[in-house]
Amino acid sequence: MGQKWKYLPPTEEQAAVAKTLSAELDMSPVLCSLLVKRGITSVAEARSFFRPKLSHLHNPFLMKDMDIAVKRLNKALGKKERILVYGDYDVDGTTAVALVYKFLQQFSSNIDYYIPDRNEDGYGISKRGVDYAYSTGVKLVIVLDCGIKAIEEIAYAKSLGIDFIVCDHHVPDDELPCAVAILNPKRHDSTYPYPHLSGCGVGFKFMQAFAMDNAMPAEQLYPLLDLVAVSIASDLVPIMGENRIMAYHGIKQINHSPSTGLKAIIDVCGLSEKEVGINDIIFKIGPRINASGRVMQGKVAVDLLIENDLAAAKNISMQINEMNETRKELDKSMTEEANSIVEGLESFDEQRAIVIFNPDWHRGVIGIVASRLTEVYHRPAVVITCTGDIATGSARSVTGFDVYKAMESCRDLLDNFGGHTYAAGFSLKVENVAAFAERFEGFVADNILPEQTAPVIDIDAEIDFHQISRKFFNDLKKFAPHGPDNPKPVFCTYNVCDYGASKVVGRRQEHIKLELIDYKSNTILNGIAFGQSRQAKYIKSKQSFDICYTLEDNAYKHGEVQLQIESIHTKVSR
Repeated sequence: MGQKWKYLPPTEEQAAVAKTLSAELDMSPVLCSLLVKRGITSVAEARSFFRPKLSHLHNPFLMKDMDIAVKRLNKALGKKERILVYGDYDVDGTTAVALVYKFLQQFSSNIDYYIPDRNEDGYGISKRGVDYAYSTGVKLVIVLDCGIKAIEEIAYAKSLGIDFIVCDHHVPDDELPCAVAILNPKRHDSTYPYPHLSGCGVGFKFMQAFAMDNAMPAEQLYPLLDLVAVSIASDLVPIMGENRIMAYHGIKQINHSPSTGLKAIIDVCGLSEKEVGINDIIFKIGPRINASGRVMQGKVAVDLLIENDLAAAKNISMQINEMNETRKELDKSMTEEANSIVEGLESFDEQRAIVIFNPDWHRGVIGIVASRLTEVYHRPAVVITCTGDIATGSARSVTGFDVYKAMESCRDLLDNFGGHTYAAGFSLKVENVAAFAERFEGFVADNILPEQTAPVIDIDAEIDFHQISRKFFNDLKKFAPHGPDNPKPVFCTYNVCDYGASKVVGRRQEHIKLELIDYKSNTILNGIAFGQSRQAKYIKSKQSFDICYTLEDNAYKHGEVQLQIESIHTKVSR
């Protein structure tokens, strides 16, 4: 299916604001229009966006229950109570546990951490986990990146004399657990200025408040921002507002002085000689940290992230790398099976969602497979497996469609569920899977828009090649780090032609290395179009075509700007 391009030119009002910013910032009006689209309309806002300051982090005590949480933690440390740091087994959860454990370990030796086993415990707080806390004498559990729906489990813990502080960022139900304190910027009664923190981000805010209350210098906490940056990138939360500040400084930390554990995983990824960016975290670092929880035990990831000895950290990172190879093999085979199931569905063309079930699939990889299906078929996808009579599912969504609301519409069929707009997990009895599939499909069919099921590339600006100066590119790089709400800008240029040196490259001749001329400005630029060699014959015919692209540094020619072609529209495909 060809990708549609969607471009909304700036309104007259937006163009006027961009023009004013352009004069005051000495920046291209095109780039200033991108600022306006991001809600940045003043010079002060632009400067804060380009140079995020840690001093602009919100006061953590603006978060509901923060004062209660800090008071309870102070009491636990003062009385030398045993503390358990408990978190989810994904990247967000394991980085959160590592962050809180590393910081509190300075003040107490009576502290432990627990990552639930995906198979033995399931998602979130489990009775097994509470029993572990009780058997080891724990009086306070700090739970991270989960817990907001653990009504029964936290009530059970309370009956055993164990207090909980919940640090979560998932959407809560109307009923909250009976925890001592619940830190969640998505609480219905929350007045916190920024609701989109990662789970690790909530943990950081808790430690920030604890440090402030105990008159510790903020600089003592900032080295832990490398973990927050990994969580923000991997959990795909918006990279604006407070998340942008933490991601910006966290990535600086990763590149200049990463923790020992992250240094080891950076080396294993082959990134030690380059500047690490958001994409490196998403596609290389994050999947490896995630692999331990998917394939074996998420505790191994925390073992790595809190390790201070480089040799030991390298050994653990090698184990995790092996787990990631296993994960990739499972991913490949399960995705192939899933595609075969989807392609065999007789009514697939009429369906607006994908729900598939295979009792033999590995539950640690179903989320990845759901993501793959969404990418290929451009529909919300749910992948389900089971252990005994309990099924476990993972859902992923397309741009603009809230899969969490779709889950809510099926809640009477589910044992439990949780998640975000674009990703959710759940469990249910196997006997309810068919009814769930029908209900989920019905909700999606009634609520999804036709344009949400088609591959669309959002174009940020239409430009000519002559506008792409070195200064333009350097100013563009200030928009990083990129992510949700601040995607990497995509540009389009119409009526370009091959200048003569374009050729097919790659081991399987699948890519095109391009030399293009924009005759409108008589400017020549080089580019790369990955996986688009099918267009080579047309391009070499010397006919004009349109391109949309991002701008990148040329890895082989230092200082040269290169077009990374996202899509090509020829006269045939227009």
